[in-house]
Amino acid sequence: MNLETRWLEDFVALNATRSFSAAARRRHVTQPAFSRRIKALELAIGVTLVDRSTTPVSLTAEGQLFLITARSLVEQLDESIGHLRGLDMAREALDIAAAHSLALAFFPRWISRLQKGVGELPTRLMAMNVGDAIHVLRDGNCDLMLAYHDPWASMQLDSESFPSFSIGQVSMLPVCIANPDGRPRYSLEDDASVPYLAYTGGAFLGRSVRVLLRNDPLRLRLHTVYETAMAEGLKGMALQGVGVAWIPDFCIREELKRGELVRAGDGCRDIPLDIRLYRCALVHKPGVEKLWHQLQKLPSDFLKV
Repeated sequence: MNLETRWLEDFVALNATRSFSAAARRRHVTQPAFSRRIKALELAIGVTLVDRSTTPVSLTAEGQLFLITARSLVEQLDESIGHLRGLDMAREALDIAAAHSLALAFFPRWISRLQKGVGELPTRLMAMNVGDAIHVLRDGNCDLMLAYHDPWASMQLDSESFPSFSIGQVSMLPVCIANPDGRPRYSLEDDASVPYLAYTGGAFLGRSVRVLLRNDPLRLRLHTVYETAMAEGLKGMALQGVGVAWIPDFCIREELKRGELVRAGDGCRDIPLDIRLYRCALVHKPGVEKLWHQLQKLPSDFLKV
């Protein structure tokens, strides 16, 4: 049997509130995530603990018996942790999910600047693609999400349940290596076929590029020679001279400065994107809500890198 401590805490909270929605709020997760955790507890034990046919919900006979054990284990664990940590418990770390390229090239400078405004801020960073980050945020498994926003290509989030604000703008630039004369090895401006370094189908940035190319005759001259979900992977292949890739400008700032990469075309095919910070308003964590209000009181340009 493999039980998670949080499932026991969930079960105790559900008994106290007799409501899945109220217990989810108490446990700082969304209701769907909370319901899945209670179901996982029942599957692990092998019995039904909750009678879901009643309103408010009630415990089954087996649930009443198990409640005694669950309460005892939770109380013992809390007492032990409290003893180990002492009265001055360390500030809880902030869980932030971020798109891969933002985690590698944007987050370090952004969080450093942020801490100058709000003080020391312990964080745990989870790098993943934007789609996975959205699911993590919706399930209440992260406190904040750092992601690109493109109104033409993004997976939309309900602004009431998932409030956000802009922390920076970025442009995706078509780039490649240069010839000895400094001109791009692969130009988007002539009529020749162009080797294309593409994002995989599910990658958020790939959708933005596809929207750009949808009605552009250029797409007929691009032939895909490599695909990956990560901008850093495309940058590596572009530096090897394999083809042209659209890459966020902050990822290639130094390479452009040194001339290792150059624009493959003029600015008409740049893709502007907004970088936004999101939270889930359905999850009520006092520390996160306090930080969110602090961030909104900072000068509008303070958080932008």
